[in-house]
Amino acid sequence: MGKAVPRIIKQRCLKLLKAYPESFTKDFSKNKAFLKSLSMPFSRTDINLMAGFLTRKAPAVAA
Repeated sequence: MGKAVPRIIKQRCLKLLKAYPESFTKDFSKNKAFLKSLSMPFSRTDINLMAGFLTRKAPAVAA
């Protein structure tokens, strides 16, 4: 079993999903690159946790 995602990470992700609904996909690398492009003060660990959570929660987008 993997680590649980902290509540603050989940809250940030849900806010980002509401703000940028079409920017997140089922691709971890694209989500990670988008989070880095936001130029917010996230640590590397936070970006990875958020990208993983968003990959699971992102709506299915036809590629």
